[in-house]
Amino acid sequence: MISGRANNGWVIWVSLSVALLLSIAPMPANTELARPLWLGMFIAYWAITLPHRGGMAAAFFFGLMLDVLAGTLLGQNGLPLLLVTFLVLSLNQRLRMFPLLQQSLVLLVILGLGQLVHLWLNTLTGNRPPTLLFLVPVPVSALLWPWVFVALQWARRRFNVY
Repeated sequence: MISGRANNGWVIWVSLSVALLLSIAPMPANTELARPLWLGMFIAYWAITLPHRGGMAAAFFFGLMLDVLAGTLLGQNGLPLLLVTFLVLSLNQRLRMFPLLQQSLVLLVILGLGQLVHLWLNTLTGNRPPTLLFLVPVPVSALLWPWVFVALQWARRRFNVY
């Protein structure tokens, strides 16, 4: 019997906190450019599997937290995460039917749009990158998506999050 009360919602918040930490963790200088979009992937997972639990408020909150921790303008990471979450929630029924490879390709496009919004916001603040290397995290994230999906699926089933 499922009660009306939320069940193990802390797992979602802990996983998003881990994604936030992975987003700011130090990396070697030569791999910093290819840092996966951890928050985008984790929020997309929760929006696909539990659309009633993984919402836009969490995306904007963790985007603002990333802004604070990275020292960027408030909303510079929150707005692209809102766009990613909105698109995933809009395509939720289709994404749930797709196999992981096809989900990766759709997320490649969605995360790419998020990066373009991030570029636009950077351009407005005067920090435009000179090359298209800002798009490198998008295919890296799409390649990592099946493993992220499987790991979060295991955690969701292990802790009985619904």
